[in-house]
Amino acid sequence: MPLTPTPAYGLLPIDGLKLDYRNPRIARLIEIHGKDVPAEQIALALGSGDSSGEGENYTTYFSLKSSIKTQGGLITPIIVNREKNGDLVVIEGNTRAQIFRELREAGVPGNWDSIPAILYDDLPDEEIHSIRLQAHLVGPRPWEPYSKAKYLNHLYHERYLTIEQIIEYCGGKQQEVHRYISAYQDMEKYYRPILDSDDEFDPSRFSGFVELQKSNITKAILDAGFDKTDFSNWIKDDLIYPLWTARKLPPILRDDQAREIFLREGAQEALKVLDAPDTEQALSSASIVQLARELARKIGSLPYDDLMRLRGATAEDDRADLYDAKEHLESLLGDLED
Repeated sequence: MPLTPTPAYGLLPIDGLKLDYRNPRIARLIEIHGKDVPAEQIALALGSGDSSGEGENYTTYFSLKSSIKTQGGLITPIIVNREKNGDLVVIEGNTRAQIFRELREAGVPGNWDSIPAILYDDLPDEEIHSIRLQAHLVGPRPWEPYSKAKYLNHLYHERYLTIEQIIEYCGGKQQEVHRYISAYQDMEKYYRPILDSDDEFDPSRFSGFVELQKSNITKAILDAGFDKTDFSNWIKDDLIYPLWTARKLPPILRDDQAREIFLREGAQEALKVLDAPDTEQALSSASIVQLARELARKIGSLPYDDLMRLRGATAEDDRADLYDAKEHLESLLGDLED
């Protein structure tokens, strides 16, 4: 979709720019704090997406800031919309504008008072959405998945764009867009209400709810007598951790022992039960020579406590098995010597 009218290019004063409060990362803070959000909170939202200072988003932010500092400016201009009231709103480049402010406040040498920008006059909403979609859903600086899903949900349920229109803007597949929107709705409907406060809401748990959209996982949960609220509690209580273990819920919930361990200790411990080899099957498929080697190794490293146990009165059956094995082994060796 072509952008109209033709934009102007130039330097804009950094202090004259307003951040886009419809940016999902900033909007999340607005919902909690109102529009008087501290600059530090906005910087954190644009920079890392969480308070840990770890992960891909933080690394991208740090790399971008280092690049801008080294280059002494921007190679790619930000995109600004001059609204009817004269406000200059950054619709693409909020992070870079924030970095300029940080570098200026830190006293880094360079001209951080103005920033290269492409300036439009009073863009219609659909073209603003187009810019955001192209820049952040498929562009080089993607939003974290929860913010992406929040924006897709906004376009679909509040702006009434069709899935086809969303895909026309940003590419992708219908199934992926539907899955993100549904995951966002499930997270808001089932996960947020079980938290004590919005401060506990962890958008990084979103990928678990993306897994929940797969029909085999939902069916396994329902068949086992649970529901999406139970799933949300498992996410909250770290029983599903790492989040990819949500994919393993069908076999975990089908197995009585694995399900019991999962509900008590989490998916990782439950998977150990499922991944444990069948001892009888493993032994029956081993060759005589393999068993002999393992038996020799076991006997050679037999702990003293195990030796004392085998000597005890309660180990009579175990000793009988050992003598039985000894007789068969001696018979085999005799046949080999003939």
